Amino acid sequence: MFLGSIYIHIPYCKQACTYCNFYFKVSKNDKSEMVDAICKELELRMPELSDQTISSIYFGGGTPSILNIVEINQILNQIYKLYKIDKKIEITIECNPDDLKERKLLEFKKSNINRLSIGVQSFKQEDLFFMNRSHNFKDSINCINKAKSVGFNNITIDLIYGLPKQSIKDWKENLKILFDLNIQHFSAYCLTVEKKTALHKLIKKNEIFPANEKTQIEQYYILTEMANDNNFIQYEISNFGKENFFSKHNIGYWKNQHYIGVGPSAHSYNGNVRRWNISSNKKYIYNINNNKCYYKKEELTLNEKYNEFIFVSIRTMWGVNIDALNKLFGEKSKKHFIKQAEKWIQNEMIKKTNSNYTIARKGQILSDNISSDLFIV
Repeated sequence: MFLGSIYIHIPYCKQACTYCNFYFKVSKNDKSEMVDAICKELELRMPELSDQTISSIYFGGGTPSILNIVEINQILNQIYKLYKIDKKIEITIECNPDDLKERKLLEFKKSNINRLSIGVQSFKQEDLFFMNRSHNFKDSINCINKAKSVGFNNITIDLIYGLPKQSIKDWKENLKILFDLNIQHFSAYCLTVEKKTALHKLIKKNEIFPANEKTQIEQYYILTEMANDNNFIQYEISNFGKENFFSKHNIGYWKNQHYIGVGPSAHSYNGNVRRWNISSNKKYIYNINNNKCYYKKEELTLNEKYNEFIFVSIRTMWGVNIDALNKLFGEKSKKHFIKQAEKWIQNEMIKKTNSNYTIARKGQILSDNISSDLFIV
């Protein structure tokens, strides 16, 4: 049985966070038309996954919890009508803490959504203010407790470290609150300054100074140590889960599973072709409804597919299996990988166990450098 997954991009937010460069709009005037267009795209894309069973559906954004339950059900019903669905499907929806009232949580449960991804980012009010988040720290704690009380037992949250003025003490307190909440999964990302964001402009004007690298590295190692002490398994550089609660959707990406992304700016990959939808609500809706092209695509060369495989695999606890690499890309690529990996092994940055190569603890903070050095250029 071949497994596939579906990502649905809901391109609306209440307001712009200072650090975010994802595609979204604040105006929701075309929300109903957008849902109709997404449903039409799901129909158009059905042949791409006709031989696959859908193991995960992921509502991302933007802020998918902005949709009402009728709109969510319209999308889910379309998927169930058109695609083969795995009996143990994982259905995730990203949510803002201030959107998760009890009624909405109960509606999610009734719609068979079985995993919540809550955009907490920080349990510190000053951090939330700096990031221009719409919720406060009490909203986060309250909504997690409410979700648990209505029966959600697969909850993940996002946290950000490496924020300007975020002390080691602040970060430890954030993590303590997280672990006290007794949830099943979390992702933690170091703040990245992306161009064209409010944060990038503030730094260019010297109104804000980024955290120093030494502090970010210390925060990362505190994160991994505290996660381990609280029985979380680090199964990818930024992702931590209790046993049996790893994200099926993310693992699909990392294990080269085919997926389609629907909605404006959504990306898709089928092992050979990478494709991305236009980043315009208006054009996306118009083009879908008028049978015009709403995406761009590129066919990957063998070397590009190899690089993609290395980038997503090496960051995980499973790493790169040399036999799988040889089967997919041939002897020449295998020899290149072994040669490039050797110096990282000597420096104890990569660990080799039988046929598997994984990033060692010492190398985790250099994971991007390591993966790019393993590429074929």
